[in-house]
Amino acid sequence: MKHSAMTRPRNSRNSFSTLNPPPFFDLLSLTILASFFSPKKFPRTLNPYLSLFFLSLLTSLVFLGISTINFLHSSPFYADPCSLKSSISFPSMSSSSQSRLLLSLLSPVASSANQNLPKLSTSVVVPLPAHGVSSNLSDEETEFWKQPDGEGYRPCLDFSFEYRKASAKISKEKRRFLMVMVSGGLNQQKNQIADAVVIARILEAALIVPVLKVNLIWKDESKFSDIFDIKHFKKTLRADVRVVSSLPFKHFKSKETKIPHDVSPHWIRSRFRTQLNKEGLLVLNGLDSKLTKNLPFDLQKLKCKVAFHALKFAAPIQELGNQLTRRMWIEGPYIAIHLRLEKDVWVRSGCRTGLGSDYDIVIAETRNLQPEYLTGRINMSHIQRRRAGLCPLNALEIARLLKALGAPKQARIYTAGGEPFGGKKALQPLIAEFPNIVTKYTLAREGELLPFINKSSAMAAIDYIVSLSSDVFMPSHGGNMGRAMQGHRAYVGHRKYIKPNKRAMLEYFDDASISETELGSIMRKIHKRSQGQPEPRTKRKDRDVVAYPVPECMCKANAASLMI
Repeated sequence: MKHSAMTRPRNSRNSFSTLNPPPFFDLLSLTILASFFSPKKFPRTLNPYLSLFFLSLLTSLVFLGISTINFLHSSPFYADPCSLKSSISFPSMSSSSQSRLLLSLLSPVASSANQNLPKLSTSVVVPLPAHGVSSNLSDEETEFWKQPDGEGYRPCLDFSFEYRKASAKISKEKRRFLMVMVSGGLNQQKNQIADAVVIARILEAALIVPVLKVNLIWKDESKFSDIFDIKHFKKTLRADVRVVSSLPFKHFKSKETKIPHDVSPHWIRSRFRTQLNKEGLLVLNGLDSKLTKNLPFDLQKLKCKVAFHALKFAAPIQELGNQLTRRMWIEGPYIAIHLRLEKDVWVRSGCRTGLGSDYDIVIAETRNLQPEYLTGRINMSHIQRRRAGLCPLNALEIARLLKALGAPKQARIYTAGGEPFGGKKALQPLIAEFPNIVTKYTLAREGELLPFINKSSAMAAIDYIVSLSSDVFMPSHGGNMGRAMQGHRAYVGHRKYIKPNKRAMLEYFDDASISETELGSIMRKIHKRSQGQPEPRTKRKDRDVVAYPVPECMCKANAASLMI
């Protein structure tokens, strides 16, 4: 079975299609010709063959310029990115279109017509379509499953003419190379890889496939090719930067360099351009959140292109993730929750587990032995941290919030994340309220997860794939997974994403005088505008475009239809 090819609408136009040579070309050509053939200005001693030579040269330059413009217009690297507007409009699709899309997404082999061209409309990583809302639900349950209004926003990576023009040179760079060392969990790695591509573009350097450092917490020794599809990564970005698997034969020497926080493109150029030209290689380490979030439009679009198009998971991970997703999706709508209940999360956050004093003592002892793991606001007590919204929601708080927001008791919930500290006891309050709890371990058949045991990034990638297709997603705590899912779900049609407002809600949770009915009304009011609706990145300073793709990476479309 093959993917159905998603093609561009016939009436879509490339941004170069209306370009005409500027009027000064006509003036320039007339001036030069007049200087040679005007009777008043033609020198008697000038060789006539010389004038013919200059005329031929001028004609050649004109044809060269026209050919260059035509190349940029017709190049497969620049298939109209705004055709994505019509590629992923799930809520308005017909049932037959959804079925055809489902078949194409679950097929392990892509159409051969799409293998050679990095069209953005076919490279975007899309989820399965959201389920319709059943008619036999209560008003609260209906509202819970209802998808937010996307307000007509669709992906639109319309790079500027200057960006495209510069790409002809940058994408063929063979003298300057950037190597990056990325660390952390899967989604932290993805953020750093996106920043690495942007920095390579800023420096006009070729990017060596990023090196994944061994994870100190989970001891994961996976390489880039174990987690991501290298061929797809290179092909999708080949119009933006040249990506190579390794350094060329020539020997390079360079020390690892770290950069400060919030650096701008200007800072990067002024700091590294001379060094890169001289040595030919720049090695950067510790990129996490170092690049400014307020980049120029073209570079913001490039980050989206990396995050939502280029970083496709390696085939073994993607295939198993698709299989588990199908098993969840085929049974009807489901919720995905990213549980942050692992031991290291409690150690880092400085919060109480909610499991009792015995468990809290274990966390406190570990934290005292490794104080460097505690993140932010060291002088705050665990009570102050919780009230400030800095603590993960535990299983009881998650259950209460879902119930208050209208989640049906029989709702199927996929829990993503590592093994919770406290094991089954940690999940008991959630299971008591919502018994249909599913994990990748219960979904997978015997032996399917064996290739990924002790590979935390691969396991996280499987969670990511299943969570992306959920009808509702909710993180129990902020973090890279939550932000990545927030932006990706927005990019593919603003799928429902509940962002718990912990600061506002916990005081009501602690008030025993509030009835469940009243608590439900309060929770729905608090979270009315935090369920995945379009939210511009520019509304607050320093938001990451990968979490908030509006407005740089998404624009409004009046009418769109899915082309399969």
